Amino acid sequence: MMSGLVIQRRVIGALLMREVLTRFGRHNIGFLWLFVEPMMFTLGVTALWTATKTVHGSDLPIVAFAITGYSSILLWRNMPSRCILAINPNLSLMYHRQVRIIDIFLARILLEAVGATISFVVLTLFFSFLGWLSLPEDVLQVIFAWLMLAWFGAALALFLGALSEISETTEKLWHPASYLLFPLSGAAFLVDALPKAAQEYVLYLPMVHGVEYLREGYFGSGFNPHYDMGYMALCNLTLTVLALAQTRITGRRIIPL
Repeated sequence: MMSGLVIQRRVIGALLMREVLTRFGRHNIGFLWLFVEPMMFTLGVTALWTATKTVHGSDLPIVAFAITGYSSILLWRNMPSRCILAINPNLSLMYHRQVRIIDIFLARILLEAVGATISFVVLTLFFSFLGWLSLPEDVLQVIFAWLMLAWFGAALALFLGALSEISETTEKLWHPASYLLFPLSGAAFLVDALPKAAQEYVLYLPMVHGVEYLREGYFGSGFNPHYDMGYMALCNLTLTVLALAQTRITGRRIIPL
């Protein structure tokens, strides 16, 4: 088992380096685009909300509200986008006995997770230095919520990535679905600000629980959160089992070049 884990680590490490060079190259700022790109998106949304004095249903600081919301979206939404139809461009790598399709997916998932995490941490520290927001009240809760959102994104990415190699319809459906999930993910609203009827339905989405839990760790008693982390864990676990099963099925159908 230890020998297998060492091989797995080396394979994923090599695929990570290959992905970084393929995606970002050696020119310009190179690897820094990994977290500069999500930072630019979050900063753009934050600036727009601040300039328009957007109302988000609470007295929470608009900068902190935007950073916690849109950073969490980038964490889980970009993972499936990078994994869908990821095998075909890397099909020649499957010639190597140690490389499996799950390794290609995991390398891309880790890359997106690292980029979103660095972006979130840097923006938090930067705006805290400027005095525009306070540091999280419960750092451990924020970390746990972040890991739960990353788990959800990784499981979703594995499932959709494996499914897309069997049916190209997956890609066609994911793009509109991701845009529809964007406003429903809890990034731009607090569940407590919604009507009671709407709260019941929006809490069926597991990522909403993660965002609410993250914001509670960030703002503490500043608002009334609505979440059930047990429900989110159950959804993540179910999605993970489905993803691993689909990955196994897809792996049997892949023919290396």
